[in-house]
Amino acid sequence: MILVGKGLFMKIIATIHTDFPQKFGLPRQSGLVDGCRGRIVFEKPYGSPDAVKGLEGFDYIWLLWLFDEEQKEVFHATVRPPRMGGNERVGVFATRSPFRPNGIGLSSVKLEKIEQTPDGVQLLVRGVDLRSGTRIIDIKPYLPFCDSHPDARYGFSQQAFSRALQVVLPEELGQKLPADKCSTLKDILAQDPRPAYQNDPNRLYGLSFAGFSIHFTVSEDRLTVVDIQEEI
Repeated sequence: MILVGKGLFMKIIATIHTDFPQKFGLPRQSGLVDGCRGRIVFEKPYGSPDAVKGLEGFDYIWLLWLFDEEQKEVFHATVRPPRMGGNERVGVFATRSPFRPNGIGLSSVKLEKIEQTPDGVQLLVRGVDLRSGTRIIDIKPYLPFCDSHPDARYGFSQQAFSRALQVVLPEELGQKLPADKCSTLKDILAQDPRPAYQNDPNRLYGLSFAGFSIHFTVSEDRLTVVDIQEEI
């Protein structure tokens, strides 16, 4: 339980474990990279089978979770989304920036399995965009008849997410990863993890994924993986 305001407490019901120990490299939204998997481990007493009874009938669930960034006391009405180059300001409520009055995130993920363990129920999900160790405050079923609006406009995000990179992963480097992780890594890198204002073809970028340190460069629309090392 954490204090979120004067006399107002929030209960942490679970923690998610993923292949991302750091924020850099995370898919920018849930569902963009289907191969990104996670395991949701409940806190007691929320891991009771009774608490998820009926959830097996749903393909997707909503996760409400807490950003790790410390929330600022001073409210800023506008933010600079990195995907827009970091120069243009838009209203905070027109973004999913973590720098907001209440650091609550929202993700729609695919429910693969409800697993019974000696420590209680755990949920296996995919399409995640959360760093490992992220605290979850609620889980709700996804209802396609009211939660899906495929014809809806999505503002400046339509242009920001329309571009994908060509990923070059040399075979000898790809062999260092399990086959399923290799495919997922390519999908992650194709989304371009860099902020839009970073465009130096000589810069070496690095991210941690599935226990490996991945280094790459980007020139125009081509991303080249130059090294993969297992993390100790």
